[in-house]
Amino acid sequence: MTTATWFILIGSLLLVVGFTFSYLKSVPATSAIVYLLIGFVVGPMGFNLFHFNPLEESALLELLTEIAVLISLYCAGVKMPAPVTLKRWRTPLQLAVVSMALTVGLVTLFGYYWLALPLGAAVLLGAVVAPTDPVLATEVQVRHADDTDELRFSLTCEAGMNDGSAFPFLMLGLGLLGLHDLGDAGWRWLAVDVLWASGAGVGIGILAGVGVGWLVNKIRTRFVDTAFLESFLGLGLIAFAYGISLLVDAWGFLAVFSAAVALRHTELKLAGLEQGYSVPVETPLEGEPQATTHEHVSESSLEFNEHLERLAEIVLVLLIGGSLYWDSWSWRAVGFAAFVFFVVRPVSVHLGVLGSGAAMRMRHLVGWFGVRGIGSLYYLMYAIQHGLPEDIALELIHLILVVVALSILVHGVSVKPTIARFWRSRTPRE
Repeated sequence: MTTATWFILIGSLLLVVGFTFSYLKSVPATSAIVYLLIGFVVGPMGFNLFHFNPLEESALLELLTEIAVLISLYCAGVKMPAPVTLKRWRTPLQLAVVSMALTVGLVTLFGYYWLALPLGAAVLLGAVVAPTDPVLATEVQVRHADDTDELRFSLTCEAGMNDGSAFPFLMLGLGLLGLHDLGDAGWRWLAVDVLWASGAGVGIGILAGVGVGWLVNKIRTRFVDTAFLESFLGLGLIAFAYGISLLVDAWGFLAVFSAAVALRHTELKLAGLEQGYSVPVETPLEGEPQATTHEHVSESSLEFNEHLERLAEIVLVLLIGGSLYWDSWSWRAVGFAAFVFFVVRPVSVHLGVLGSGAAMRMRHLVGWFGVRGIGSLYYLMYAIQHGLPEDIALELIHLILVVVALSILVHGVSVKPTIARFWRSRTPRE
């Protein structure tokens, strides 16, 4: 495709999104489905106007997915309720740690025994497919900073944390393939990749978020009309926390999410505000409870970054659609996707949240809405850029692209009617 054709395609897609945005709210479909279908039509499955090769363009795709996930993690973090309490965060913590480990284990067994992958590649596949996605799961995410829905909170918080907690398993897979130093008996992996990188990432994020929150409060007391500057606040915090993490070999995704959570917590605390309830930014689903008006901090920053997040989603989902051929839909790939959706996710969720006190109906929904997407693509491109053998890379690309595409379709079609039914059937006791 020529440069002119690309501009025409992206421009047309943006126009379609703009004109159909209100209509999409009333039908059982998400905007990501539209982007994916357009990718199918203009890609090898349709008119073959372009084909995106993830293996050849792995460096570019790694950068694009990295930026998209970072922005999405920030948007998710600043919508988390404050203050942070163990009682409130217990379920998503168990999902991000216990369910994550169970997912990696189950996928590893399937990859090793059923797909006949080398052990390191099977572990790598588990790490790549395990994180739920903060970019494509808009319909099941917290919608605004004071959203009290427990289901959306758990899914959003899980996606924010497990995009970082999957990194140790990714490094384990690379190590088993001889591409990363695990140390004698795995001591270096445990000490550096698990304990240090995770703890340092969270610590850096908290310090950065608290510091920026304090500075914002000082600026607001001295100057008026700071909304324009605050629009760039999120990008600055993302870059700072992520950059520091990279310097000290900490997990930057955890740092960015923690920084966003700490920023909101600090702003509310310094402003003397308590958690309030505001009118949702988006139209609520049928039967969903309403909230009362309350002015937020960081709203301008959040809105600015959400626009960037949507733009990244358009480009990346379009590229996914343009990466697939008709023969990509092999029984091997589709069967693996079905195993992830219908076995791995429900089993890992139900076992992972034991003792959390979460309602059974909510566990069922969390077990279904484990959207896979841009985060999985980032992890895969990261592994390829760190020397993953070409034959294994091609096999994993084949599997992951089908999993992500099917996740966009099946989860996108089911999310609105399922969530609406959930709200209508809820009782005060739940």
